[in-house]
Amino acid sequence: MVNESYEPSPAEEEIMDLLQEGRNAGEPWGYTTPAHVREHIGIEEGNESFHLRQLTSAGWIEKVSRGFYRFVEDPREV
Repeated sequence: MVNESYEPSPAEEEIMDLLQEGRNAGEPWGYTTPAHVREHIGIEEGNESFHLRQLTSAGWIEKVSRGFYRFVEDPREV
């Protein structure tokens, strides 16, 4: 269940934006790894895992397998 009242940090907002890249262009989108997050938003190793866990707990993304995450819903779009 998506927690619509969750307030993401600036880094978590960047992760959500990263997950949605390519969405409107018909390109593959919606999946990421911690390494991909580090490369694209420039946060230190270890911090990306914290933010991914926070977004997972809020229900905005889900952990598909070890080190692989999928977009679920972005309540900011409502």
